[in-house]
Amino acid sequence: MTEEVVDQEYIHPSPKKWSHWGGLAFFLFVIGFTVWLFCGTKSWMTDTNRLPLSQLVIQGHLHYLTKDNVRQTILTIDHLGTFMTQDVNTIQAHVEALPWVAHTAVRKQWPDTIKVFIVENQPVAQWDHKYLVNKDGQVFKAPAEQVADLNLTNLSGPEASSEEVLAALREMRPLLKNSGLSIASLSLNERRAWRILLANGITLDLGREARMERFKRFIEIYPELVKLNKPIEYVDLRYDTGAAVGWKTIPEHDAHVSDTK
Repeated sequence: MTEEVVDQEYIHPSPKKWSHWGGLAFFLFVIGFTVWLFCGTKSWMTDTNRLPLSQLVIQGHLHYLTKDNVRQTILTIDHLGTFMTQDVNTIQAHVEALPWVAHTAVRKQWPDTIKVFIVENQPVAQWDHKYLVNKDGQVFKAPAEQVADLNLTNLSGPEASSEEVLAALREMRPLLKNSGLSIASLSLNERRAWRILLANGITLDLGREARMERFKRFIEIYPELVKLNKPIEYVDLRYDTGAAVGWKTIPEHDAHVSDTK
């Protein structure tokens, strides 16, 4: 029996294959390390024992609000986070829901501080005896008793007309400077007609057109009306020229007393 010897040659992996498997292993290592690093960082950042918020700085000129009002509002936020996790927009929304707040800016300061800057609404008039109007003509709600001593003019009008009515008030006020008169209320009705109630109780009907021209006409004729020494109830200025004057009715008893003085 003839034995055949077959030479067997051992085949070594080529350098290209080693390079392929090495690259894949390195890629998987990088992915795994990145995931591990991300999970570790997230765990560190969300740990309530790390970087807790410990300082609250409230800035801005506060006249109607107090810093304690603001602080207590922020502390009512559910799950107040850490320096890393707390959303400043949440704090801003809660603070801006307070009466008197016009707008706020909230930012973080490393490592444990939240800074809140507040701009208050400055009331310049009342709106419909229920709300207030700020200097920009925006209506807002706040405790009326806090401004009772300001004797604010009451404004009223259709929806979204507060800026227009406030602008009219600002246009009229300077014309009364030397008359001794002041405006208690100014209203614009749904028909776009203007009416003024003066602080002395006189009502002025200006109608829908030529508002300022008619108002100036009243200022011109008012000194002559005063000379008549009769109590005025209203002045209707809805005419091209002149005006209709309504006189208050004096009770008979009061008239008799006045005549005997």
